[in-house]
Amino acid sequence: MITLTYVLTLSGILFAIAVAGVFLNRKNVIVLLMCIELMLLAVNFNFVAFARYLGDIGGQIFVFFILTVAAAESAIGLAILVVVFRERRSIEVEDLDTLQG
Repeated sequence: MITLTYVLTLSGILFAIAVAGVFLNRKNVIVLLMCIELMLLAVNFNFVAFARYLGDIGGQIFVFFILTVAAAESAIGLAILVVVFRERRSIEVEDLDTLQG
């Protein structure tokens, strides 16, 4: 049987991998977006685990809203990256600094 400890350990490992990905990868914007999504997945694991542990459905409903916002964020982020790539021919983080006012 899967206990709360196992799920929280998995969530912590996923979150640590995502944080390491954000700090280690400073060049590719798509990988940064994937790491942010992995962080949200780790948080969602926590919500579902505690909702099941406490017998409350509130955590699972909150996960539904987080997934909806994450999907919209991914779609808008990728659309912006496509426009930036068409204009600059690069999606590296260092090239995006030229977008400042």
